[in-house]
Amino acid sequence: MKQITIIANDRIGLLADISYILGKAKINIEAISVQTQGKKGIINLTVKDDQKAIKMLSSNGFQVFPAEILVVRLKDEPGQMAQMTKILKENKINIESLYIIAKDEQGYAIHALKVDKLKKAKKLLSGFLISAQ
Repeated sequence: MKQITIIANDRIGLLADISYILGKAKINIEAISVQTQGKKGIINLTVKDDQKAIKMLSSNGFQVFPAEILVVRLKDEPGQMAQMTKILKENKINIESLYIIAKDEQGYAIHALKVDKLKKAKKLLSGFLISAQ
């Protein structure tokens, strides 16, 4: 699965513009996280048609950075994220981004995870993995 990161000057309406472009192109946002750092807005999102989203956003002047991510399912209780991140730490895998996509009714949280050593992380986290294309 791909994560699309957009870095732009932070301004009122930035997210409205991005969601309008994607909506007009009939691209549904599956997961999103938004933050500001200084004067920059940083938006991480996942969509079904990442190639079309990248094309649409780029053609509208946005700086777009696609990256492969892992989607993992953890029990939604204290210590579960620590268990997963400890595995990565012990194997010298750096977490570049991590955010919760959803929580389900069975007591699990679904996380999007970007790491610097994707193949190694896939093997190590196979017990938690939902998706890794």
